Amino acid sequence: MKRLSALFLALIVAGCATVETIELPDQVTVVEVSLPPAKSFSTARPSPPARSNKNIASDFLSLHFELESGAALPVFTRFETPVTVRLTGSPTASMQQDLTRLLNRLRREAGINIRQIDEGQANITIEAVSQKDILRILPNAACFVVPNSSSLEEYRRDRRKIKSSWTELRKRERLGIFIPYDVSPQEIRDCLHEELAQALGPLNDLYHLPDSVFNDDNIHTVLTGFDMLILRAAYAPELRTGMTRDQVAAVIPGVLGRLNPRGDRVAVQPFTDTPREWIDAIQKSLGPGSGSPRQMRAARKAARIGQQQGWTDHRRAYPHYLMGRMEQFRDPNEAQRQFQIAQQFLKATPGTDVHQAYITTQTAAFALAQDKGPSVLPELDRAIDVMTRAENASLLATLLLLKSEALRQAGQIQKARAVRLDSLGWARYGFGSDLVAQSLSQDGGRRNADSTKDG
Repeated sequence: MKRLSALFLALIVAGCATVETIELPDQVTVVEVSLPPAKSFSTARPSPPARSNKNIASDFLSLHFELESGAALPVFTRFETPVTVRLTGSPTASMQQDLTRLLNRLRREAGINIRQIDEGQANITIEAVSQKDILRILPNAACFVVPNSSSLEEYRRDRRKIKSSWTELRKRERLGIFIPYDVSPQEIRDCLHEELAQALGPLNDLYHLPDSVFNDDNIHTVLTGFDMLILRAAYAPELRTGMTRDQVAAVIPGVLGRLNPRGDRVAVQPFTDTPREWIDAIQKSLGPGSGSPRQMRAARKAARIGQQQGWTDHRRAYPHYLMGRMEQFRDPNEAQRQFQIAQQFLKATPGTDVHQAYITTQTAAFALAQDKGPSVLPELDRAIDVMTRAENASLLATLLLLKSEALRQAGQIQKARAVRLDSLGWARYGFGSDLVAQSLSQDGGRRNADSTKDG
């Protein structure tokens, strides 16, 4: 197979794994100066939820009355006053820009009375801290939200007290969100979306949701049309803090009918809850490492459970996608087989365009390595449109780089260069400028060494 450029590989790997702190070579600073500016998204284009209101009503109850651990919450809670947000710590410029954009969306799409303040006590304090500070407290967390704290120091001091327990929460007045400032702009933005949404509303994540950030599969990175509907319903006048699950269940169908009338005309889809055994298997398969025997066994177990459950949705596809990623360097042909199985289930499941685009990054890379670039251009264009609407810059950068190579293989050299340059602007936002500059620097060093050897 033909080896693609070092940047190409860096983007593919970074799209599949958490980027760790790296020591940068001296020439990176020089390379970074010559990079195109980082790109960012402008107008949000969320798709409206495509499922029945009866299904969404059930989801609403599960999202608001359960925690990810399975623990039940006794009462419904939300902010009962206009919500103030304060940004503290060491925020980056992109963090402020993305927060402003998110607050505008929450006001416009979810109808929440929310605004940012510069000083004083806020209902929600977002503290920008270092990645190391977060990992010292929660080793597996990228970012997190907690009740009744306004700083990481306050939470560190009081984390074992009742005030910090979600199960003991009876009203929302003061919450803290802790986000790292020393990661890529996209990682910061993704944390803002998920944690601020949970500070305002749902505290649970549900694997059966195909169209939501309230899902631990991390397929969606910004709030979707479904998520905004859930938040708008949470702040409807028919609901109030202190209501029991039965009380909310009695009024939520009417709320959704008023807010989402098209959902009353959509047929109800049967679904089964996600068993804890499947969740545990998926989490083991996603652990540290790159496809260890233990991780592969866990993914195979999740696939078996999905088959036993009779699933045909994205949950059935997900373990096969994970197995494909694990096999892509050990056994590329087996990896393609797993990706094809995953794609088969996804194509039969509405609302999985983003899931399918993830798989396109893998299958297109395989085709390019076999010099079959022109054949995957239509598929890449579809995935690029999907990831643009989903605002996933890291995957968008990867897809554009793949398209650039496909165009090069098709003999369209000038177009390939323009698309590659476009990919770098998105990569700076999605992966961070330092990582992109390092990849280019290392790529250039290798090219120079190769040309010397060939000469």
